[in-house]
Amino acid sequence: MRIFWTALLTGAFSVFAFSAEPGFVSLFNGKNLNGWQLVNGKGPGYIVKNGLLVCPADGGGNLFTDKEFCNFVFRFEFRFEPGGNNGVGIRAPLSGDIAYQGMEIQILDHDHERYKGRLKPTQYHGSVYDVFPAKTGYLKPAGEWNSEEIVADGRRIKVTLNGAVILDVNLDDMKDPAVLAKHPGLKRTGGHIGFLGHGTLVEFRNIRVKPM
Repeated sequence: MRIFWTALLTGAFSVFAFSAEPGFVSLFNGKNLNGWQLVNGKGPGYIVKNGLLVCPADGGGNLFTDKEFCNFVFRFEFRFEPGGNNGVGIRAPLSGDIAYQGMEIQILDHDHERYKGRLKPTQYHGSVYDVFPAKTGYLKPAGEWNSEEIVADGRRIKVTLNGAVILDVNLDDMKDPAVLAKHPGLKRTGGHIGFLGHGTLVEFRNIRVKPM
């Protein structure tokens, strides 16, 4: 934890490190939440601290982009406290449970003791929550920065974590009628991108998107 907190200041110097990537647009200016809207916020919701977008342990809720996106490449870096739990909503509406009414790409310190024996394969980090499982073994420990890319291209969803592809699926490959009935969001073709906080400390930086 000491390493986690003493490293906070270093994040302020790299918020715009990827601004020169061709076609990518920064979604976070490192100063305020312009371009974002909080839905069902808890406590302070999300805050900006030292140039980072922070979901505090006493905060959370759904922080959505004002704009909607259909097909895109979404890149960001994240770091969580031990047991950290968050998610990325994609093609999401502004209401309802995003894991079902949209899609949630899990952000989770799944190796933490609190989750031992409690998770289904589709609940590990990088999974399309409750639908498609991601590969494990590429998530850095709590307190270290992870780099992630999410590609939504038609019916294809691809997640790359720290340079390794951990998920690459065609949504149409899900044939289970029970899952399809539970997840109408799988049929959505566009919507908001959002961070889905669950009451644990998670920090984000270098948040950018490339519409396709």
